[in-house]
Amino acid sequence: MSRSEARPPLPRLAVVIPCYNEAPNVAPMVAKLDAALAGIPWEAIFVDDDSPDGTAAKAKAIAATDPRIRCIRRIGRRGLASACVEGILSTAAPYVAVIDGDLQHDETILPRMLAALESGEAEVAIGSRNVDGGAMGEGLSPIRRMVSDGGAALANAALPVKVGDPMSGFFALPRALFEELAPRLTATGFKILLDILLSAGRPLRVAEIPYTFRAREAGESKLDAGVLLEFGGLLADKALGGIVPLRFMAFALVGGIGVLVHLVVLGLLHGLGPLEFGPAQWTATLVAMTANFLLNNRITYRDRRLRGPRLLNGLLIFYVVCGIGAVANVGIAGLLLRDGLVNWGIAGGAGALLTVVWNYAVSSTLVWRAR
Repeated sequence: MSRSEARPPLPRLAVVIPCYNEAPNVAPMVAKLDAALAGIPWEAIFVDDDSPDGTAAKAKAIAATDPRIRCIRRIGRRGLASACVEGILSTAAPYVAVIDGDLQHDETILPRMLAALESGEAEVAIGSRNVDGGAMGEGLSPIRRMVSDGGAALANAALPVKVGDPMSGFFALPRALFEELAPRLTATGFKILLDILLSAGRPLRVAEIPYTFRAREAGESKLDAGVLLEFGGLLADKALGGIVPLRFMAFALVGGIGVLVHLVVLGLLHGLGPLEFGPAQWTATLVAMTANFLLNNRITYRDRRLRGPRLLNGLLIFYVVCGIGAVANVGIAGLLLRDGLVNWGIAGGAGALLTVVWNYAVSSTLVWRAR
């Protein structure tokens, strides 16, 4: 057998599947793609964020016997958008599609999506739940449906082209177009399609292919409050032209919440309670530091999230380093209050803001450093 005869045909379509804890869905996904893309040369790229349930091992076991299957296991980094970017940039196929690894998207419309791109009808083909023939089905709870509808309305207010389902995670486009846009992508969060549409700098031609969103059969949903905050941050990042880093905006938001926590605790202990200002300020500082750490671990640094023993170690380091800022916090607040320059609320807020600035300076390098 010649070398050319042994090689499978070059894929026309690469299907990128970002994954985290989707081990039970890997084999069914491959089987569904095999049936849906019969007659079309394709490959599937599972991009796994080091899932503890063995998702990568499942994908690699199939890849060992099926050359159409590949797996990228990412260590020390996490996030759907960045996983999609890595997967798409790893293929030479002329067209790429993104589909969730939870089997809720209808893979049978992939040939129609590919046809819309190859014919030139569209530059981006979107699997849509919100056009005629599409439906949410049983895949979204009432709360998630409300969030999705609200997010779609907000996204369309910012998009240069109106899209029925801009929150979709199921879409396809030419690889060449993606590579052109890749340097301008924020690549943070879960809404990679919205990032693409906002980063193009012009209205892209869009075709929406209807499908019914399925109920999840295995695994757990990844939608949480952090996803919603990342969505808002993405819109803000694009509105500001990327001048202010998205991570800084998230950190500033968490810092603002920490200031409120600080003032509430201070008010309860000193404004309404029996403690003198000094002890109350120290207690409020500790509570606010803990709240900032936990929120930043969940939101700002979710791609570097600390877990298990590393969570406790990170918190201890955070306390030690930020203790320097806390000393300045209490000292400055006490000075302002003692000299009668401001009341206890403003004095406490000024000290807390100093701590927020210091926390940001040390967080990335000492607490949530990239691995």
